[in-house]
Amino acid sequence: MTTYDRRDLGLLLLRLGTGGVLAAHGAQKLFGWFGGHGIEGTGQFMESVGYAPGKASATAAGLAEAGGGTLLALGLATPAAGAAAAGAMAGASAVHTPNGFFNAEGGFEYAATLGLAATGLAVAGPGRLSLDHAIGHVFDRGWMVPTALAATAAMTAVVVGARNRRVRDGKKDEAAEMFDEQEALFGE
Repeated sequence: MTTYDRRDLGLLLLRLGTGGVLAAHGAQKLFGWFGGHGIEGTGQFMESVGYAPGKASATAAGLAEAGGGTLLALGLATPAAGAAAAGAMAGASAVHTPNGFFNAEGGFEYAATLGLAATGLAVAGPGRLSLDHAIGHVFDRGWMVPTALAATAAMTAVVVGARNRRVRDGKKDEAAEMFDEQEALFGE
């Protein structure tokens, strides 16, 4: 096996593993498969962590994960697929960041790892063992990589920023309610 062949095999394995995991996570959100909660349950969860509206957020995350993961595994439209998956993982990381880095403590380690792998695949390309290669890289042009990553980064910043504001405002409301309850208990 030549060095070039080893690289292609390595990219295939990375695409299949990363893409498969992402596709399964998306299927949990969209269809309730693999122990997931489907759009309804995932939408409720999304609302509870500040992503609103919940059903739309669940659908967007599910499509980015299932669609991006499937396309990564196939090696098709690799720049867009990797960017979409990375955006979804950035959104997941925002939820887990308060818990620190390590997944065992509820941290963002797992989401960050999947997001970085998806980004790395978007940048490196799918290799020769891919649909992109088979169709002449029609959906895998050099200019598509920075375009897909920049567009996804901009959209993700807007969505995560809005979520962070909702969470921050919710904490202010909770603190005000606690203050009002304290005042009612102890009188002023």
